[in-house]
Order: sequence, then structure tokens, then C-alpha cells
Amino acid sequence: MMSDFPQAGQVFDYHYLWEREARNGEEEGRKKRPSCMTIVAMNTKGQHILFIAAITTKSPSSDTIAIEIPETEAYRAKLSTDVPLWVVVSELNVDILEQSYVLEDRSVRGQFGPSFTKTVARAIQEIRKAGKLQISSRS
Repeated sequence: MMSDFPQAGQVFDYHYLWEREARNGEEEGRKKRPSCMTIVAMNTKGQHILFIAAITTKSPSSDTIAIEIPETEAYRAKLSTDVPLWVVVSELNVDILEQSYVLEDRSVRGQFGPSFTKTVARAIQEIRKAGKLQISSRS
């Protein structure tokens, strides 16, 4: 485990649970996928609340909002630079680090730069303000 885990912008492998899967009663992500730590907050118990966005190779559908990952950012995050990639910002998983059964491996692949990380966080904030952010709780 990295001593600086978790931090916004870090990319790691995570069993991401899509909102549509959670809505259908599923409780675990179907596969590990690259995911991005978007926001890290502390609750009143001193636990780390993690807001996690999925990274995908699929072009966003009409009901999904995603930001295309520039090649330089994919390289920084140690992701493939051979295919287009997106960070999905219209839905997030929320997990509590200290209680997570999903975050067994806390190894970080890489990290997005500060500017791109802020772009992702701002997009999520705008979607939240519009009341369109979908969240699946993992803890």
C-alpha cells in the first residue's frame, strides 16, 4: 500500500459497481477495472470517504457523462494509450477505506495530473448541483 493512498487523481484497479447493476440488486462489481479516486473526505469518525469514478474504453452513451482522457494523462496514470479512454463523471461509487471489502489491493497504478484531476472534480460537482449524480454505496 502506498503511504499516500488515498489521494484525488490516483488510478487503481477496483471492482466498480455500475449504478444500473446496483439498481438490479447486484452488490459487487463484475470485474476489476481501472478507476479514479476523485474526492477523498473524512467523516466525523475520522474515516476516509472515497468517491470513485470508473474508467472505460466504451464511448459514453446518451445518458452517461464522461470526460475523454488525454493521451498524456493516460500515460501518467499508466493506462493504455492505444485506445480512447473516458472517466465517467455522471456516476460514482462511494466507499469507506477503513471498512471496504472491495479495496483489498490498494496499489496505485499511476496518477492523473492536478489540472486534469480538477477538471474531473469540477465536472462531478456540476452534475451534483444539477441533481443528476448517481451514487452506489459500497460499504
